Parts: sequence; structure tokens; C-alpha cells
Amino acid sequence: MAEPSTEHGPSEVPPVTGPLIISADEELIERLLRLCAAAGAEPCVLRGAPPDRRQWERAPLVVVGDDLAERCAGLPRRGGVLLIGRDLDDCEVWVRAVGVGADHVLFLPDAEAWLLDRIADAAEGVGAHALTVAVLGGRGGAGASTLACALAVTAAREGHRTMLIDGDPLGGGLDVLLGGEGASGLRWPDLAGSRGRVNGHELEKALPSLHRLAALSWDRSDTLTIPPEAMRSVLAAARRRGGLVVLDLPRHLEPAAAEALEQADTGLLVVPAELRAMAAAGRVAAAVRMRLADLRAVVRVPGCAGIDGREVARGLHMDLAGELASEPGLTADVERGTPPGLREKGPLARFCSAFLSQAVPPPAAGRSAVA
Repeated sequence: MAEPSTEHGPSEVPPVTGPLIISADEELIERLLRLCAAAGAEPCVLRGAPPDRRQWERAPLVVVGDDLAERCAGLPRRGGVLLIGRDLDDCEVWVRAVGVGADHVLFLPDAEAWLLDRIADAAEGVGAHALTVAVLGGRGGAGASTLACALAVTAAREGHRTMLIDGDPLGGGLDVLLGGEGASGLRWPDLAGSRGRVNGHELEKALPSLHRLAALSWDRSDTLTIPPEAMRSVLAAARRRGGLVVLDLPRHLEPAAAEALEQADTGLLVVPAELRAMAAAGRVAAAVRMRLADLRAVVRVPGCAGIDGREVARGLHMDLAGELASEPGLTADVERGTPPGLREKGPLARFCSAFLSQAVPPPAAGRSAVA
């Protein structure tokens, strides 16, 4: 295998954009280069140690062979340092790991799959995972898809990197609700065969970009299910991009929707302030709580006097995320291709903005929602 880096003198320090490999063990280097090639990463290999301080601090991932661990001791502490041990019975390896400030000690080939994922993360520039919010209806017609779209549209408008994922094959397609059914890009049937690791950056680029967000919807074909493995791979890729991922999920949790809930951080259950809706929502909540602990009620309140939102949430033994009033002109807007949440002063946008201000860190200054 061709070496991706060359030796450099002390005054010639190349920039490090991929993993930094520090070892003089040719067999280990060859194994690590193969993993980097599989992950699409371009490593820098140093057979001498310690590395230049700039290389050490700027590399997205540092992999230190145990053969040079002692020579790297004393370098500035940083995250993302891995030590590759040589002997499982060598207890001193843990002392050397402390010396280099390693996050983990790995032994190959047993840890190759885990290490491949970390190298791929470095190649993608993965940082903090996205906050993932699942939106479900407490009963049919509760308005879960409307809220999911409004939440994504509001987040993108406020500068958050946002992806909206349609998990309801019978919902008609969220691209329609966004007014983008004719937009080019992949839909779920194109991704149904996804397995293993999906590149998050490539996924985002391949999806329709609508109202400054990336949307993964269903098309109008006969495909009504996707394997849970495809949901797992695609959603994991979406979350690695950071920002916010919004899931629109059906009330009946078929395997792919159940898999999506396993990766969600927070759930919003939309419940009309009606006794029958509360009864139905209670059954949905029981199924959701088996996979997601943080489930909150969003209570749709009528214009006239009715059940108080706090009473509804209390009756369902849930925290109240907020009350949502009816939005005049919403149906006409959707028919014209104007998505929910686009009216900045409407009840939907106000609710979503308030929720996001508490749930999602402010976006980095100058960064677009979809990059």
C-alpha cells in the first residue's frame, strides 16, 4: 500500500487534516493505513516522536503505537488520543496510556471495527451529535406532521443545521407539506438498502434542500416499509452532522419507527385537548416510553374554553412542552405550498422558537443551516 505521507524535517511541518499515526512498527502502520483507506481518511504517519506541537494539537484524531508511547509522554493534554497496545498481559500499558493522555487503549484486531468508526468520524469532521426530536400524534389527525415541519422550518430559519426525516410511510410525504414534492434528491426508497456506516455529509448533499433544511421524505411509489437497519444507518449519519434532526413518526410503531425512537433524545406527543384524544394518547405514550424516556406533551387547545393543557399533561403523567393554539390560514398556506412554521409570528413558529431556545444550543456565528 502506498504511503500517504512522507518524512519531514524539523522546519517543514505539513498540515494535518486526517488522523495522526505515531509508530515505528511497520506491521501496525500497515494495518492502520488499511483502516484509514476503508474510512476514506488521509492520515499523516510519523515514525519519530514526539510530533510537532501543532500537529499534535490540530489532528482530528491521534493514534499512538505503544512502541513510541513513552516518547510521547509529556505532550499537552487533548482529547481524541488512542493508544494501540501490543500485549494484553502487559499491565504497564495503562500507565503509558495515562502518560500520553489517551482516551482509550485498544488492542488489534479485536477493536478494528470500533477504531474504523472513530477514523471515519475524524474523516467526516464529526463533532457533537445532533439533538434528535421525535414528533408523534396522540391520535389520528392530531397535527404531528404539521408540528414536525414547523419545528424544522423554524430551526433552519434561526440558523441551525437541520434535517427533517419522514418516518411515516402513510403520511403522504413531508416534501408535499414543505411544498417541494418536485424537488430533486433522494427519497426513502432510494435508501432502503442502506447498511452499515453512511457518510453524513454525502447524505445531506443528496437530499432535497427545502427552506434551508435537508428533508428525507417518502415518494409516491408503492414502497411502504424500510428495514430497521436502513433507518439505523441513515439516522446515525444524520445525527453525526450535528444541529437538529426532527423525526415525524407514526403512532403505530412498526420496526423502522421503533428503531428511530431508540436514537431519539426527546419526544413530543401532540394531543388535542379532548377526553377521547387523551385516552388514545395514553396508549401511544405507553408504547413510546418503552423506547424513549423523555416524552413531553404538546397540547392543542381550542379557541374557546376547554381542558387546560396542564390538566391534559397531568392526566397523561407527562411534562408539558407547551400549548399550541390553532393557526388561521394554515390549511390555505399548505395548499399554496407554504410550509407550516413559515409565518414567523404565527402560533406554530412562536411555539417552535420557544422550544428551540431551551433545547438546542445557539448555532455557531456565520454558519449556514445546511453547509
